[in-house]
Amino acid sequence: MTGPKLNEKNFVAGEKSGTRASALYIRSSASKARLVLNIIRDLPVKQADEVLQFTDKGIAVTIRKVLASAVANAQHNDAQDPEELYVKACFADEGPTLRRFAARARGRGTRINKRTCHITIVLDRLDDTRLAVVQAKDATRTASGRRRGATTSASARRERVARSRERAQGLKAGDSGAAEEPVTHMSDADAVAAQPSWEGSALPNDDGSAPDGFEIKGNADSMKYHEPGSRYYNQTKAEVYFDTVENAEAAGFAPTTEEAHAHEEAEAEEVAEPEASEAAADDASAEENN
Repeated sequence: MTGPKLNEKNFVAGEKSGTRASALYIRSSASKARLVLNIIRDLPVKQADEVLQFTDKGIAVTIRKVLASAVANAQHNDAQDPEELYVKACFADEGPTLRRFAARARGRGTRINKRTCHITIVLDRLDDTRLAVVQAKDATRTASGRRRGATTSASARRERVARSRERAQGLKAGDSGAAEEPVTHMSDADAVAAQPSWEGSALPNDDGSAPDGFEIKGNADSMKYHEPGSRYYNQTKAEVYFDTVENAEAAGFAPTTEEAHAHEEAEAEEVAEPEASEAAADDASAEENN
């Protein structure tokens, strides 16, 4: 292709447009290089380098070297500040094709085309308006890459947990308005203190132990209760204690799967005992009649 490149934004022949760097006879097809070049076009140099660093393409390594060469040319030859440069144009031209042959059946051969390309990157200085925007974004970023003032993932998770606790407790207590009110971040101690006072419940002692007469542990996160001797009783950190199972279930707490099966088996045994005694009495009376 002759004449100025359209994607170089140089429509006047003979006019110098930015600072360029080229890599010739790269052993890759021009189509593969253009896939990566289309990503970094019009980006600031710093951002373009970060994109190339994490692009999963083999040609990205070569393009990153060409970008570094263009930055060096602009800095040493044209006295440009690397922080103020952007990728004004980048393109890949087809180079000579190396033709090889692979042997096929009956003495024939199949041609193999080994493509080459020429990669060119043109840098220029950002305009004042765009440069001010880029510098403002960089000023709000920390060393880790996050923007200052942004909510971290840990604090966001704590706020979501606090909102879920408040919503669950409000629904279990029958307070429909509690789920609609905005909830601010609360610590674990504040969340426990804000729990409604259920019948037959008590808060843990200062050392976390159970009050006298209250042995059933309740967990506000899962809304489950654990009886003494159950599988997870010792591992559970109780936020509220209950005196009886009935009061725990009335407060909206449910048994664990293991304890639910145990209750079902106990109820089945209670139902089966009278039936077994009645059947035994019927058998005894039948033997007396015989």
